[in-house]
Amino acid sequence: MREAIHAAVKKALIELGAPEAAFIVERPGDFAHGDYATNAALAAAKVLKDNPRAVAGRIAAFLEKNLEGLEKVEIAGAGFVNFFVSRETLATQMFQAAQDELWGTNAQLEGKRIMVEYTSPNLFKPLHIGNLIGNILGESIARLLEKSGATVRRLNYPSDIGLTVAKGVWGLVKGKFDPANIAELGAAYMLGNAAYETGSLAERKEIEEVNRSLYDGSNDNYSALRAAGIETSREHLDALCEKLGTKFDQEFFESESGPRGRQLVKEHVGDVFEESEGAVVYRGEDEGLHTRVFLNSQGLPTYEAKELGLFSLKHEAFPKFDVSITVTGSEQRDFFKVVFAVVRKIFKKETEGKELIHVANGFLRLTTGKMSSRLGNVITGESLLDDLMQESRAKMQERKVAHVTRVAEQVAVGALKYAVLKQGSGRDIIFDPEQSLSLEGDSGPYVQYARVRAASLIKEAQKARVNPDATDAPREPVVLERLIAHYPEVLARAARELEPHYLTTYVTELAAAFNSWYGTTRVIGGPYPCYGLLLAQAAEATLRHGLWALGIPAPEEM
Repeated sequence: MREAIHAAVKKALIELGAPEAAFIVERPGDFAHGDYATNAALAAAKVLKDNPRAVAGRIAAFLEKNLEGLEKVEIAGAGFVNFFVSRETLATQMFQAAQDELWGTNAQLEGKRIMVEYTSPNLFKPLHIGNLIGNILGESIARLLEKSGATVRRLNYPSDIGLTVAKGVWGLVKGKFDPANIAELGAAYMLGNAAYETGSLAERKEIEEVNRSLYDGSNDNYSALRAAGIETSREHLDALCEKLGTKFDQEFFESESGPRGRQLVKEHVGDVFEESEGAVVYRGEDEGLHTRVFLNSQGLPTYEAKELGLFSLKHEAFPKFDVSITVTGSEQRDFFKVVFAVVRKIFKKETEGKELIHVANGFLRLTTGKMSSRLGNVITGESLLDDLMQESRAKMQERKVAHVTRVAEQVAVGALKYAVLKQGSGRDIIFDPEQSLSLEGDSGPYVQYARVRAASLIKEAQKARVNPDATDAPREPVVLERLIAHYPEVLARAARELEPHYLTTYVTELAAAFNSWYGTTRVIGGPYPCYGLLLAQAAEATLRHGLWALGIPAPEEM
């Protein structure tokens, strides 16, 4: 409906002689002011040099004659135009929502081919909490884009070689840890990292020698330990991604991108890069960027060079892409500004007319004060989720739940994902484990439970042989149905701006509206059972659809 109003207002402005006036159509803060409102009259009045309320009157008159589906059009304030959708239109939208068709017309990205790279962990240790946050944000962005008509390719770029892996291999040797045990693998990395950061010069040189030998394959023992550690990490990563609902279409590895990146850098020394003190660097100051090292003094590719190799691999696998999105920590903003600038210089033809986007995810900070550390007391993605699952399972014991383990996992995943996605991208997340599992508002379980209640109501109404239709619909629409009607535009905005938090806010508001309606309205044996069932079906479907787009599970019981 919003698109229809926007198009009609645009036609009205053309009729008035102000086609260039910029305006918006949005949902008012209070439904008492209509289902939609526009500032078009205020914008057009500046062009026409006329009174805004007079212009608003002409716009309203035009729309009342040329736009169907409205109950009335009102002028408010200094010249805003408010639109009230008709009862018949809302009823039709509830039928569409109940049948999963209300959002079927959201095809703003139809035909777009988009790569979304996210998670991308270091494989030689348990999944870092930052990678977990990236997975949650990246998966939701991928789903939002899919629901907007785009063809999406999910990509993962694990680090399987480099200094991080060398630290882990060195730690395995020194600590005599078992590379098949994920906890011991993490301990080996911490030992190696501590030695490299604060240990002796000799230890640092030993780790650098391990790194060189892993690149050239000159030490069979180190290579075997690397392979064993990577296999262990992959198994745990795959298990965690399955819990999170993520399945990648393709994976690339630093062991693949490194050699390509190194060769690309060597080929462009002189025109893109320059040699400096034995290393090869990119001077970005003239473009307002930083200078970055692409080959170190040992001739090994840095993360920057590996990104060049990664782009080459991505382009080979998906040459006709329109947009490439990389989801990583906010601390890498400047890094990707340089990388994208260099990619465009080296791959001029391949990137022409295409978007390269970095989406930043923030850091997660626990209200308990316990933080992750490179040197010890590490909170991993797995341990955080496991702790939430245990807490969720304990809460499930107080309720009559048939499948406790499965529901506890779904609730824990929902709690964590909601806490991450309710923030705008790039903003830090203050995570309160207890609040995240609450059934009382502003949490994933609160939204999940609203959907479960809606599904339960539907089953009871069907047992009572109530048929969903609009024959007994009340004359005045309720807040619940007016809110459901806005779902498509919220979904579209979240996808367009790559910001899942718009949808998170919406499903929370929708859950509250359903709970309020549920608590005050009797459906079976009430004044409008048929339309009540239809509203329950529309609410359940919209909540379920919204949860899916966020990557949050929708339990059948709680």
